[in-house]
Amino acid sequence: MALHVMDEANRCLGCKNPQCQKGCPIHTPIPEVIKLLKANELDKAGWMLFENNPLTTVCSLICNHENQCEGHCVLGKKGAPVHFSVIENYISSTYASKMVQGPHPSNGMKVAIVGSGPAGITIAILMARYGYQVTIFESKDKIGGILRYGIPEFRLPKSVLDDIQYRHLELKGIKIRPNTRIGGAIGVDDLFRDGYKAIFIGTGVWNPKTLGIPGETFGNVHYAINYLNNPDVYKLGEKVIVIGAGNAAMDVARTAIRHGTRELTCFSMSKTVAASQYEFSYAQLEGVDFVYNKKPVQIVDEGVIFRDVEEGENHTFTEIPGTDTLYPADSVIISISQGPQNTIVSTTSGLNANSRGLLVADEQGRTSRPGIFASGDVVVGARTVVEAVAYSKKVAEAMHEYIQSTLEKPQE
Repeated sequence: MALHVMDEANRCLGCKNPQCQKGCPIHTPIPEVIKLLKANELDKAGWMLFENNPLTTVCSLICNHENQCEGHCVLGKKGAPVHFSVIENYISSTYASKMVQGPHPSNGMKVAIVGSGPAGITIAILMARYGYQVTIFESKDKIGGILRYGIPEFRLPKSVLDDIQYRHLELKGIKIRPNTRIGGAIGVDDLFRDGYKAIFIGTGVWNPKTLGIPGETFGNVHYAINYLNNPDVYKLGEKVIVIGAGNAAMDVARTAIRHGTRELTCFSMSKTVAASQYEFSYAQLEGVDFVYNKKPVQIVDEGVIFRDVEEGENHTFTEIPGTDTLYPADSVIISISQGPQNTIVSTTSGLNANSRGLLVADEQGRTSRPGIFASGDVVVGARTVVEAVAYSKKVAEAMHEYIQSTLEKPQE
């Protein structure tokens, strides 16, 4: 591993105008990190990575590198780019075991984090750096949100998340209340009553989007987000159809194959897949089949009836009459994205959501109600982890500025 990492590091040109850094949504200082590694300064390189991105170990594993850092590497124009993902993972995972620093001195003020997905974890860590007493309210039994309950173990080991909880949360004095849904027994107003100076909402998008076609309620039909939450409890059978061809669909397909499915086919309305090339190629290697330009019109006990479509400009589709065909399957999994739950919005006065149910917030995460901030998927819809982290860094700064501005000025 180390030799391979150094081989990749030595290929880096150290560009003065690094396109790789520009391609990274969180602007990781890639040339500087590689330079430190080559100078045998691994700890400094690790510190730089975590200081810039608290979820660097996660991002090194699941980022869409081909469209971001590696996709912008100048070496990739004529050959193979520098695979920074390998370098980042080696540095961050090695340095992480050395991170034992305790909590920062407390400033005596409390902040609440609702949800422990990528955005919530990032905000919690950054606010703890400012000295705030942070409490995370998580509706599930463990932290991680979509990272733990929506990404398969083979792509993101749960041990990575357990390490983040220990080294970045518990060692920093951050408290965690699992199995606690805000908007139920405890509401936002209760948090303000108990002295929390600001509240961050990062509850993600957990409601699956539906097709709205006949047969969607049948017992052999499931949604991707629910399946990935706990695939062990599902009995899919040997032949499975996945409707959708994004990255989540690839996760579903590869997970189902690992759980005994023998034939799995992903159907896409488009003539291509929406998933990254890496995830698509892995799915193909593992035996997933793909069928294009098909629209599901009805689910029956025996499978799914699809209709042929022609794709036009601006991602428009024209249905072709007389082409309805039954594709047999034991189970069907629908993977066409997710939307937000509205528990907090429906129980909190003054908190606005848009027509899609997403929280309305500005570029600094300020919502319609003073003191409540939000970022991540619950604001912008399903996006990448690194985008959520980058957005949340701005939000943490805005939260800190807001709290400081509300402090009473000393009497003259």
